Amino acid sequence: MSPMKFLKLLARPFRNGLAAAVAIGFAGAAQAEKLDEVRIDFAYYNPVSLVLKEKGWLEEILAKDGVKVRWVQSQGSNKALEYLNGKSIDFGSTAGAAALLARINGNPVKSIYVYSKPEWTALVTQAGSPIQKVVDLKGKRIAATRGTDPHIFLIRTLADNGLTEKDVKIVLLQHQDGRLALAKGDVDAWAGLDPLMAQAELEDKERIFYRNAGINTWGVLNTREDFAADHPDVVLKVLQAYEKARAFALANPAELKKTIVEQAKLSDAVAARQLERTSLQTAAIGEVQKKTIENAGVALQQAGVVGPEVNVPAVAAALIEPSFGAKLGIK
Repeated sequence: MSPMKFLKLLARPFRNGLAAAVAIGFAGAAQAEKLDEVRIDFAYYNPVSLVLKEKGWLEEILAKDGVKVRWVQSQGSNKALEYLNGKSIDFGSTAGAAALLARINGNPVKSIYVYSKPEWTALVTQAGSPIQKVVDLKGKRIAATRGTDPHIFLIRTLADNGLTEKDVKIVLLQHQDGRLALAKGDVDAWAGLDPLMAQAELEDKERIFYRNAGINTWGVLNTREDFAADHPDVVLKVLQAYEKARAFALANPAELKKTIVEQAKLSDAVAARQLERTSLQTAAIGEVQKKTIENAGVALQQAGVVGPEVNVPAVAAALIEPSFGAKLGIK
């Protein structure tokens, strides 16, 4: 796939709004149409969302305003971003680098909260495969999900090892289909995503052959610019509920694992492996996250995926919106 095609596949129409609203203290929000429903995603790669969905705390908070909650499953960052852009959800869980690429291509998302610091992606192959290192991927078929952290991880890893997309065949599949394709031998490797990657390790006996925790980007909760500008009070209430769920998850690791097992229909061992690679200690979004996400964008630019005309630091700065978390004192 050419770099331009990669970007076109992620392209979304662009709308401005949040920066101006923040600058004037969310003025004008009172004129926004009253909400009847908030649509928010849950994702198996976002453990806090599973706790929040199970406990019903967001429903409790918003019921006071007569607002209902509708939960929508995201099966990858690409789906969450697609749903946000199409206004079928108001809050979506993604990787930071995926949100950056969407923003570069006109999807008006704002990253407002950190739900995890994961090592949720690595490169996986079959147990008996001759593939031992990244350079062994030359000429091989690799499954990845377009516009997600595993896809971005793969592109960066190839570049770091002297390869490009032209040296391999990237097979674009949704995460679950990528796992199945590897298990069946239809591809030689897979850019995995937890908890599916943990399942592949423990249940399919697949083998992780390349890890690099440093280039896994943060798990971020996003909203649309227009939604944040029109309903800042709702954004704050969503983050309050998220913080309650995160605090519960940190204080009750056994119950967190039980929730993941039940909602994602995983074994105890798979859920435990996912949690081994997931930190919930940080929730505030700010300079640290911006720099990590910016570095991912610069690396993709150097790999030819992001055009040379793009001001990656400026886009990363526009993506990150710390004001809501700061107002709530989130750390």
